[in-house]
This record gives sequence, structure tokens and C-alpha cells, in this order.
Amino acid sequence: MITTDLFWPCAALVAWTALIWVALYVQRIGEMRASRIDAQRLFNRKARVELLQRTSAADNFNNLLELPMLFYVAMGFATLLAVHDRWLSTLAWTFVGLRVLHSLIHITYNRVMHRFIVYALGALTLFALWALLMLRVAQ
Repeated sequence: MITTDLFWPCAALVAWTALIWVALYVQRIGEMRASRIDAQRLFNRKARVELLQRTSAADNFNNLLELPMLFYVAMGFATLLAVHDRWLSTLAWTFVGLRVLHSLIHITYNRVMHRFIVYALGALTLFALWALLMLRVAQ
């Protein structure tokens, strides 16, 4: 039986990543205009670090391409192997929720310990998801 249970958390995280991507460029272009920075001056990471002050959206976008990669792989395997249940779906949505919360902290008030706690909870959720997936496949 084909199910889309695990597709929707992936789609939600992709949509969230797209929103952060838009925020990145709104933030970056706004700062470039306000500071009159020519785009060519931002030709590499070192130049961006030296010239841009507001980088929270860009930094968060990069975060959304790190741990979530393991999430997408797990969801792909679960779908490919037809492994799905309420626990996997719950862990998937929990991971997505924690990633969104991490982003909101990161791009707003950016309190490092608050962000780290949410990040760690998300990582533990992801590892629990993988452990459950391995258990289900082994069964």
C-alpha cells in the first residue's frame, strides 16, 4: 500500500527552506541597498563575512541543508521500503517543527542557548527516527 504520510513532513520542510531562502535574499538585498554594496564585492564567502552584518537568514538557510539531509534520506528509505507507522510520522513532524522553531529563533532574537537546545532536540529526534526506521526494517 502506498502512503503519503511521510511525504508531507518533507514537503513542509522544503516549503520552510524556500521561505528562509526568500528571507535570505530580502535581508541580503536590503542590506546591500542600504549600505550601497555592489553585488560583485560579495564574490566569495570571505567578502560576504567582511561586508555583511545581517547574515542570520543566510546562516539559517545553510543549517537547513545540513541535518535535514539525513531526514530526507530517512524519509526516502522509509517510502522506498514501505515502512511507515504513526511513530515514524510523529517523529518526522516533530523534527520539522523543531527545525522551524530553530529557524525562528535564529532569524529573530538569536539567543544561542535557546537555539542550541532546539537544535539538539531536533538532532535527537532525527536519530530516534533513524533508530526506529532501522528497527522497522529489521523486523
